[in-house]
Amino acid sequence: MTRDIIEINGFIVLIEHASSKAVETEKCGFEDGVIGIAFYGSGEVEMNIRHGDQKSTYESTKGVALSFFANKGATFEHTISPKQPMQSICIVSTLSNFKKLPQQEQDFYQEYLNSLVNPKSDIVDGPGFYMNHDMQNAVNKIFSTTYTGTMRLMFLRSQVTELLSHFFAQVALPVRPGLKEEDRQKIYQAKDIISENIATPPSLSELSRQIGLNSNKLKKNFKEVFGIPVFKHLQNERLVKAHELLKEANLDIQGAAWQVGYESVSSFSNAFTKKFGFRPSEVKK
Repeated sequence: MTRDIIEINGFIVLIEHASSKAVETEKCGFEDGVIGIAFYGSGEVEMNIRHGDQKSTYESTKGVALSFFANKGATFEHTISPKQPMQSICIVSTLSNFKKLPQQEQDFYQEYLNSLVNPKSDIVDGPGFYMNHDMQNAVNKIFSTTYTGTMRLMFLRSQVTELLSHFFAQVALPVRPGLKEEDRQKIYQAKDIISENIATPPSLSELSRQIGLNSNKLKKNFKEVFGIPVFKHLQNERLVKAHELLKEANLDIQGAAWQVGYESVSSFSNAFTKKFGFRPSEVKK
């Protein structure tokens, strides 16, 4: 596992990247009660928070943003699948640090994360959802940056601040009454199907058939939930996976491009460069 630990205004930020050849469980804890916001990139991860007999479980965290309160003595467990490396960014503040924030910031957290700031249990689940396009982009940039030293630290701080801004913007959005929970779950299912078949994804009509939603509703609801069209999401998934293959696996550029469904290496290279700001060849350096 690789781990960056940085501090921003008293908040501790853990940026973790882990891979395993077998199912593996990583554990950690804090010496005080904490409010946490976590963002998960790639990986098939199960996260458990335990405190005495109380337990909160988050399954298949890929692409999810979640928040929580955990009292002193809680244990955090990440069970990592060998299928994909884990990418997680966890931003935590102790309750004692929270009380030292400027009153304006305390009021802000009280408004949007009241159940966590004023917990009535040793473990409290806060707002959680699939990350929108802006959040996913910020996470991707954190794990794909080639910066080092002081410049890397500056960059990570800026991206973490951006992530928090997008998270609270999403929490502050009014719930749209138009989308039924059943249809929302079908859109989440569509996203999972795309992620599992990025090299040879189903057509839009086939995807619609698999989730039981007509094509027009699929396109409209997918963009409403994730902020981008289905095809754009597929492209992002392909490029993020390609970056992972170039960095972690012994694949050349052509092999990575083919494995995520690109037939043209030049098209892949251009799309990769546009997304990450550097060419695929630079990942291997």
